[in-house]
Amino acid sequence: MSYTEFSRRKFLQYTAFGAIASALPGLSRSEERLINKDPDHNLKADVELELHARTAEVPILPGAKTHVFQYTGKLLKGPTQTIKTLPGYLGPILNFERGQKIRIFFYNHINEPVITHWHGMHVPQKMDGHPMYEIYNGERYVYEFEIDNPASTYWYHSHTHDMTATQVYQGLAGMITVRDAEEQKLALPADDYEIPLIIQDRQFTAGNQFQYLHGMHRRMIGFLGDTILVNGQAGSVIPVKTRAYRLRLLNGSNSRIYKLGWSDGTPLTVIGTDGGLLEKPGTMPYVMLAPAERLELWMDFTGRDIGSDLTLQSLDYKGGGPQMGGMGGMRGRGRGGMMGGGLAQGKAFPVITFNIAEKTGDSPALPDKLVTIKRLSAKDLTHPDKTVPIAIGMRHMTFQLNGRTFSMYDHLDIERIPVDSIQKIRIFHDNDMGSGGMRGGRGMGMMGMMHSMPHPIHLHGQQFQIVSRKQNSSSSAYDTVKEGFIHSGWKDTVLVMPGEEIEIIKPFQHFTGLFLYHCHNLEHEDMGMMRNFEIY
Repeated sequence: MSYTEFSRRKFLQYTAFGAIASALPGLSRSEERLINKDPDHNLKADVELELHARTAEVPILPGAKTHVFQYTGKLLKGPTQTIKTLPGYLGPILNFERGQKIRIFFYNHINEPVITHWHGMHVPQKMDGHPMYEIYNGERYVYEFEIDNPASTYWYHSHTHDMTATQVYQGLAGMITVRDAEEQKLALPADDYEIPLIIQDRQFTAGNQFQYLHGMHRRMIGFLGDTILVNGQAGSVIPVKTRAYRLRLLNGSNSRIYKLGWSDGTPLTVIGTDGGLLEKPGTMPYVMLAPAERLELWMDFTGRDIGSDLTLQSLDYKGGGPQMGGMGGMRGRGRGGMMGGGLAQGKAFPVITFNIAEKTGDSPALPDKLVTIKRLSAKDLTHPDKTVPIAIGMRHMTFQLNGRTFSMYDHLDIERIPVDSIQKIRIFHDNDMGSGGMRGGRGMGMMGMMHSMPHPIHLHGQQFQIVSRKQNSSSSAYDTVKEGFIHSGWKDTVLVMPGEEIEIIKPFQHFTGLFLYHCHNLEHEDMGMMRNFEIY
């Protein structure tokens, strides 16, 4: 099924609502929603830009162009480097500086409701992209906020209720960079030596159109494609010089989890996570990168032979959940595997190749220390004796959080958090099936397979710190991934493996309102694996 065919049902739902709203006295799409249509003229913006959600036809594979949704941008005020357009279908990279006041005029030109979430950014509820604020074709939403995040790699994407997976899959996503004074002092590789790598998997029809999954079981696994795209392009090779580079990685896939490593076994040098630079560089044999997670690498190509290649690849691992995609390597376009997918979760494949094209002796040195991070601990907690639960569960073939599925304004008492507090949160599987798939023998059948799935849990609002990870059973599968988790630094998304429980500490400062937390397997999110925290 192509994306266009899949989205027809959603389009009909949208237009049907419009017809009903028009027919009922006193009810219109504009009256029953509180959207931010107009700018606050009291805000003196440092940066103003337009962001448009449009349809487009773009070349991705040889032959016919691919129909996509696409963010396009136009700078109205601010530094010229604020917007950097990428080739392909992804939105422009938005380059901000900490302390800037931002105004974004967002316009919807597609025939579906859309709202945009500034993933990882600390902004008020009305600016966060909650689906309650979705806008329709021809409407405008004005975002206004101050950049109050450390220097790091963030991103923006559609967050429309029940349509996030399909709209992000169709192209509504882009990268954000934030810089600050502390980072600037480090003189890290910049300009041509700073490379964005937005990694996504897609599947195409024979006519080069996006092919999306359908059917309950496949949606429960999450989309797994057969073609790896980087920055919206397939099979590209990046020429580099014999010097150090800063690589900004974003997993923009719907559900695929990558185990990233260099093809020649060179260790990865990690300098940053979701919410900022680390205190000091770390060396790892590989890194796990779940949907929505970001990672910054320092890679020095010094000493490599001119003309040689080095490939960043996803390595084999276990514990990725039921294998309903193809069981081999790359499959032919549109053919898929056991359940119509392409590359199965946990299989090895190349991601991006770097070609050593030019010799140079000019290269910066890797700093011994990067930034200062205040490490949160029990003494910082507002209520040390209280732990906020995020229980991952499943009932009646439906993924849940804290025993409930998503409802637009719903929240439980345990999901009410006082503003300007710092909370300990425990993320865990609320059933004994959580490690079934990891042990290889328990939990047979579809329900058992679903309970064996990993879940990337994303919390809106401020970044958090990981306090502990605990695997509740010995597992040979967990052994294939455990060395790839980064425990230091600031995070907004954490991958919870089957049988694992994780404790984090998260500030809830400055802003009240409803802030989402959810699984960032986007198919799971659209199926209701999302809840609200009410910050009061």
